[in-house]
Amino acid sequence: MEFSTPDLSDAFPEVKALLPIMKNYGGKSSFFGPIQTLKCPDDNSLIKEQLNSEGNNQVLIVDAEGVNTVALLGDLIADAGMKNNWSGIVVNGYIRDVDIIKTLDIGVQALGTYPIKSEKRGLGELGIEICFGGLTFRPGQYIYADNNGLLLSEIELNSS
Repeated sequence: MEFSTPDLSDAFPEVKALLPIMKNYGGKSSFFGPIQTLKCPDDNSLIKEQLNSEGNNQVLIVDAEGVNTVALLGDLIADAGMKNNWSGIVVNGYIRDVDIIKTLDIGVQALGTYPIKSEKRGLGELGIEICFGGLTFRPGQYIYADNNGLLLSEIELNSS
């Protein structure tokens, strides 16, 4: 589906926009899909686990609570997400290996970059309600993201 978030916002005024806190880093400048949520402030074990499983064109929404002392996503995990049919990854936190991630056919948005990887302790909560950027995310909602921003919808949108 071709779309722009400004056009979707005009056509569907009920959608909500994330505050302008994210930057686009992935090879896909626009991406969309139903969401899966994950909260893991400084441990990317569950991110790796999720992105190494079948994504069915979902978008993984990760709440790292803005922790800026580790990167929760790098090129290897992003590549696994691409190969496992994830549409995109949104990280309320930091990522690394952005020069490689921008070559991958997956959407990636994050607060910024940081070169240090996280520890892997198996911590985190999957499939829960998470809040950041002025929005509350729940599994089953839909994300539409591009260079203009990120929209959250309760239903799948049809832009035609």
